[in-house]
Amino acid sequence: QVQLVESGGGLVQAGGSLTLSCAASGRTFSNYLMAWFRQAPGKEREFVAHISRNGGTTYYADSVKGRFTISRDNAKNTVYLQMNSLKPEDTAVYYCAANTKLRVPATAAGTYDYWGQGTQITVSS
Repeated sequence: QVQLVESGGGLVQAGGSLTLSCAASGRTFSNYLMAWFRQAPGKEREFVAHISRNGGTTYYADSVKGRFTISRDNAKNTVYLQMNSLKPEDTAVYYCAANTKLRVPATAAGTYDYWGQGTQITVSS
């Protein structure tokens, strides 16, 4: 069983920055592919970014590429999402997720077996 707890959400003006953190329980965090997804009101959950087990490979949705950075610290069992140049359309609940069996495709929510409770990001114009 893996527990994921996000933090760092809040209200920010357009053009601002926020960093989300996701702390994971368990001793095998370094074995998990980790990702961030988001869900805006009335929309389906969408992929934001994922990161490989050792942090060496990352992948981003086109909508956030160049503005968001995903990273991880395996010693702290934590994954981060640094968000810069935020836009009102980034407003959503952000979720971290763990893919413990390394299923593919890593951009699909269905391949992730553990989820955090979500943290709200609101970007005002």
